[in-house]
Amino acid sequence: MTATGTFGLSSEARNLHWLLGNLVEEVPGVRSVAVVSSDGLLLLSSDPVHNAAPVVAGRPQGPRGSSADLATIVSGVASLTLGAARLMDGGGVKQTMVAMEESSVLVMSISDGSLLGVHATPDCDMSVVAYHMALFVGRAGHVLTPELRSELRKSLESAQ
Repeated sequence: MTATGTFGLSSEARNLHWLLGNLVEEVPGVRSVAVVSSDGLLLLSSDPVHNAAPVVAGRPQGPRGSSADLATIVSGVASLTLGAARLMDGGGVKQTMVAMEESSVLVMSISDGSLLGVHATPDCDMSVVAYHMALFVGRAGHVLTPELRSELRKSLESAQ
């Protein structure tokens, strides 16, 4: 993610881009990150302008296709866990972790119903990733207003 991708955005939007970039760059094992609105639309991505996942050692480093694929996965996982929580009278879902042989997916709720999703390596320390996700949610949750969500959606649409 580059600063050129944030040209013309509000300071709140630039700050969210910066926080997301730090999450990807500073946390070991994080491959890609997406912020998804409560209605399943991609708002912010660690790779908003590239359509294909990077390949390292012959293996894709993110979901196949685009950052929109991660948003779809995050939205689907969240929907499934919310349904399970309702059936089990479990209350609100705070986070979901899925460990697979070749990668991990972590999803965390943001205060406004939006979601933070992370695609990580299978050997990542999930507690470290979850800790940094919680920091992001704490810093971003209060600024993710309807106006900012609209601005982020428009900036992603214009970048593609």
